[in-house]
Amino acid sequence: MIVTSFIRQSVAGLRALLVLTVVLGLLYPALVWGVGQAVGRSQAAGSLVTVDGAVVGSSLIGQEWKGEKWFHSRPSAGDYTGDVSGGSNLGHGPDLDAAVAERAKQAGIPVQGSPADALTASASGLDPHVTPENAAQQVARVSAARGLPASDVQRLVDEHTQGRTLGFLGEPRVNVLQLNLALQGLTTAATG
Repeated sequence: MIVTSFIRQSVAGLRALLVLTVVLGLLYPALVWGVGQAVGRSQAAGSLVTVDGAVVGSSLIGQEWKGEKWFHSRPSAGDYTGDVSGGSNLGHGPDLDAAVAERAKQAGIPVQGSPADALTASASGLDPHVTPENAAQQVARVSAARGLPASDVQRLVDEHTQGRTLGFLGEPRVNVLQLNLALQGLTTAATG
């Protein structure tokens, strides 16, 4: 009797395991993938940005922009490698002060009065946005390096400033990849 009950319960448990494995391990992920493809194909593929058929980045992941003629992204604790996502976890103290001072020196901007996102890494280390204040602080450098009027470059910043989501969530922001692509287009039009 005990053995028969044990076998019956074991068979029922195995059946439940197999059914749940198929439903939750195969059918549900396939359903979620299908909905993602049908409703938001671009987002499901990583929100890739292409220029002339070539992928140049993702609008959701920050990347490093070197040189004076580009707007620079927010500093990354993981150096934009993509294999590491996370902040430095530095709290207020000498290590954070040293990191901020080094970033200010490299960027050629003052520590005092500069936007916080120009000198500190984001929590993910892969933030694709900067504040409008950070972008505005870079206008003079970028316009001088490209030989463009500062007013034209500032206009691009203004055009690429996104407001709060739904009017109240988050903060105004500028996607650096999209801004730099528009900047490249402006430079090409000015020299062409």
